[in-house]
Amino acid sequence: MGNVAVIGSQWGDEGKGKIVDWLSSRADIVVRFQGGHNAGHTLVIDGKVYKLSLLPSGIVRPGKLSIIGNGVVVDPWHLLKEIASIAEKGVIVTPENLMLAENATLILPVHAATDRALEAARTQAKPGTQIGTTGRGIGPAYEDKVARRGLRVCDLEHPELVREKLETLLIHHNGLLRGLGAEELNVDTVYNDLMAIADKILPFKGVVWKRLEQARVAGEKVLFEGAQGTMLDVDHGTYPYVTSSNTVAGQAAAGSGVGPKSIGYVLGITKAYTTRVGTGPFPTEQENETGEMLGQRGHEFGTVTGRKRRCGWFDAVMVRQAAKIGGIDGIALTKLDVLDGFKELKICVGYDLNGERLDHYPASMIHQAAVKPIYETMPGWSGSTQGARSWADLPAEAVKYVRRVEELIETPVTLLSTSPERDDTILMQDPFLG
Repeated sequence: MGNVAVIGSQWGDEGKGKIVDWLSSRADIVVRFQGGHNAGHTLVIDGKVYKLSLLPSGIVRPGKLSIIGNGVVVDPWHLLKEIASIAEKGVIVTPENLMLAENATLILPVHAATDRALEAARTQAKPGTQIGTTGRGIGPAYEDKVARRGLRVCDLEHPELVREKLETLLIHHNGLLRGLGAEELNVDTVYNDLMAIADKILPFKGVVWKRLEQARVAGEKVLFEGAQGTMLDVDHGTYPYVTSSNTVAGQAAAGSGVGPKSIGYVLGITKAYTTRVGTGPFPTEQENETGEMLGQRGHEFGTVTGRKRRCGWFDAVMVRQAAKIGGIDGIALTKLDVLDGFKELKICVGYDLNGERLDHYPASMIHQAAVKPIYETMPGWSGSTQGARSWADLPAEAVKYVRRVEELIETPVTLLSTSPERDDTILMQDPFLG
């Protein structure tokens, strides 16, 4: 049995939480390998709703080890808040079921302050040019990481080092905040606040790469969980309207400390239509009754921010590209039930760029904004797919829709999700047996 990496193949919000939770019953360890608390997963288990944004989805599964890898940037205050939140629902987090990479970079209050100030400055300078960040400091924390001035989890064991690093870090950020006309942060305040929680964070600290090597030798099954989606990847997405990390499956290895051969199967999560939160290009967006209907039926609001998601038809060109870049072996198609009742459905099969037909999503932000979708129309279905657990439960037109999606994205649909509930899933192939 191989290990499995789960990634989003659109702009995030594809329903990864449910799928990762469903797959975690087959895994021994669940690893989050990139992003921060700017991306959320919603799990619905026996009618109880869990909203996670930093903790791996496997944390709600008894007997499983959840790991936050080195590729994640970690807000320690939010981590403690999230642990307390799920404790109220009966999920107790201890160092026995949660490990935090000792070399993970920390998000500090100054990162969030810088994030918000920069976004405000973009808006003021030229309305409509903001990136659409969550303002939670993820981007500035990654900037500090690659600039080699970031604080890491292991630094919390050494108060003098924390103080020294904070002084250097705040010289940079306070200069920027001052230039943006924003309030500066005091080093004593940040230091005291951080050291006040250090003893609560350090028990979770661990050598993640070593634990995963032990898992490899012992034959334990590992599920690697990504956040956001391929089209938000900092290299391969709709740059600059992207997140600050690599979201593709290749990052699962670098973001957790394993070799690339440790990933045996890549599962791409794909919504049966398309959504996007925030600004940026969106060729198949429906700013009309169709878009409103998709949003209402799909309850399309961001798990972390509550922002309304933009909605549109399925973009097969984009998902096919994500499958190739991410090495996706199979697709988990989610929210098919949201399409119930539409008389006809449209699928984007190409782009028109000034009279030229494209079979891929261009890298240039100018071209991304200019492309127009080329649609193929299919009949909808009047029956219900909600809660279906076998192909026999699906209307014939729904089956044809799924099969056409497979053809266009050149990737098989191996799981089909028909509601937020864990068991409302049709399995064609177990990724751990893939």
